[in-house]
Amino acid sequence: MGRGKIAIKRIENRTNRQVTFSKRRAGLLKKTHELSVLCDAHIGLIIFSTTGKLYQYCTETTSMEEIIRRYQIATGMRISENNVDPYDQLLQLEHQLENSVNKVRARKFELLEQQIDNLRRKERMLEEENEQMFRMIKVDDDEQGAAWKVEEDSDQRHHVQVLDQFPFSGEAQPSSVLELAINPHHFPQSSSFRLQPAQPNLQDFTLHCPNYAIN
Repeated sequence: MGRGKIAIKRIENRTNRQVTFSKRRAGLLKKTHELSVLCDAHIGLIIFSTTGKLYQYCTETTSMEEIIRRYQIATGMRISENNVDPYDQLLQLEHQLENSVNKVRARKFELLEQQIDNLRRKERMLEEENEQMFRMIKVDDDEQGAAWKVEEDSDQRHHVQVLDQFPFSGEAQPSSVLELAINPHHFPQSSSFRLQPAQPNLQDFTLHCPNYAIN
C-alpha cells in the first residue's frame, strides 16, 4: 500500500509541527542547493521559524545582499537614496546624543566629588572648632577651680586668725567661727571677755514714765 496523502494545512499539534518543520526545512535546503549547482542558478533562501529563528541559503558564487539588490532592481522596489540619508542622519544624531550623555554624566560625577570634598573640609573645620572650644572650657574650669581654692584658703586663714584672738583654756577649742557663734559658752570666762548685761538709762526711763517713782 502506498502512503496516504497528507492534507496541506496547519498542523495543530505543536510537537508534530516542529518535527515536520525540521524535516521539510532540511529537504528544502537540500533541493535548493541541488538546483543552484545543477542549473547554475543564483538562489537566496530566507526562512523564519515560528519562534523567530533565521535559516538561510545563498548560492556560493554570490551573496545575499547582491541577490536582494538584484531582486529590488527587477521588481522596482529599490530603496531610494532619500531614505538612506535620513538613516545616516539618525545614526549621527544617536552618536551625538550618546556623547552628550557621557559628558553630562562626567560633569555630574565631577560635581559630586567637589561636594564630597567640601563636606570633608567642613567636617574638619567643625572638628577643629570643637577641639578649641573644649580646650577653652577646660582652661576656664581650671582657672575657676584655682580661684575657688585660693578663696577657700583665704577663708580658712581668716578663721584661724579670728580664733587666735580668743585664748581658750580648759575647754574644747571651737573648730570654726560658726561654731564659736552658735556656742557662746566657748568664750573664755576672763573679765576682759565677759559679756556684761546692758544697764537701762534711768533718766530716759523717767522722762518717758514720769509717774514711776524711783526708790
